[in-house]
Amino acid sequence: MKVIVLGGDGFCGWPTALHLSNLGHDIVIVDNLSRRKIDVELEVNSLTPIRPMSERLAAWQEVSGKEIRFVDLCVGKDYQELLDLLNSERPDAIVHFAEQRAAPYSMKTARHKRYTVDNNLNATNDVLAAIVESGLDIHLVHLGTMGVYGYGTAGMKIPEGYLRVTVDTPVGPVEQDILYPANPGSIYHMTKTQDALFFHFYNKNDGVKITDLHQGIVWGTQTAETRKDERLINRFDYDGDYGTVLNRFLMQAAIGHPLTVHGTGGQTRAFIHIQDTVHCIELALKNRPQPGDRVHIMNQMTETHRVRELADLISQMTGVEIANLPNPRNEADENDLHVENETFLSLGLKPITLEAGLLEEVSEIAKKYADRCNKSKVVSVSYWNKDREAAQKDSKLKAVS
Repeated sequence: MKVIVLGGDGFCGWPTALHLSNLGHDIVIVDNLSRRKIDVELEVNSLTPIRPMSERLAAWQEVSGKEIRFVDLCVGKDYQELLDLLNSERPDAIVHFAEQRAAPYSMKTARHKRYTVDNNLNATNDVLAAIVESGLDIHLVHLGTMGVYGYGTAGMKIPEGYLRVTVDTPVGPVEQDILYPANPGSIYHMTKTQDALFFHFYNKNDGVKITDLHQGIVWGTQTAETRKDERLINRFDYDGDYGTVLNRFLMQAAIGHPLTVHGTGGQTRAFIHIQDTVHCIELALKNRPQPGDRVHIMNQMTETHRVRELADLISQMTGVEIANLPNPRNEADENDLHVENETFLSLGLKPITLEAGLLEEVSEIAKKYADRCNKSKVVSVSYWNKDREAAQKDSKLKAVS
């Protein structure tokens, strides 16, 4: 099938584009390279050296014999260009990664909050509006986040998108499915909850075929395709805004930096390996919604862990100490998380879980490129509210005195 990958230069988008191309699909990457521009803003690069897009694509054609085309386009701003692209390419599916993906970055300042809302919501709405206006039968696969649910379980497993409730009415109780109540923890997560409402509306009103994947925190860096040539290597973010927690711990261990655990480390999170991410996208594309189907919502995660347990694991493996720092986020110190993920398992996903060998693989990458690390960017400095930021500064002053 022909697939347009929006945001195909990013941490999840790039390996997904390669994986789908390797399977024989005709791939077009659309990206405005905004993630590279944010690197310039934050003055921190990927730990792994990312080649320019033209070199990446040439390397892929050289090692695979397959061509991936690239279009430089801002999805949330260049609507007519996006519509023209759909009409000219007539894709069978669109994979939508074209959103600012970091919760800490979305909470840095009012400007970053506004940028995240403007970028993410306009991108999603423009894609949906363009699909409708084109009149094409396009399956939209969107990468969402487990964070739309919040991090409480109400004593049950978090279902896949929908919650069966009973409503008391004058004629008696009525059962119905509703979207699981949203409980976002950041502006970034808030935009993903709004995405879910966009999808619900366009599916109900216009019959758009949509699959929304609520993904856990991604760990790992390489996939079978990105390993084929160093020029294809994937991103490895380690800074306090974009680095995912397990990758950050492995990088910190590689350079002898204390593992930065925020607060008690009692936060339980859902995780998935990057190789499973691309496999889940493949499975979602294979299982296209049928006419009349509601939005397909799947929990794209394979296991849950407490942050402090991950830190203990890495510390035991490497001998690096753990540093408990004040938590910049406005969240509970402890939480449980029980998640339903039966859909992907039933479709054939064989989860990659945390194993020492895989952790060592990520560690080897971190060690290989350790000289590219800017240690001043390791600690998170994006605070969820001013009270927390003031408390952090006050604790530093007391420590100095």
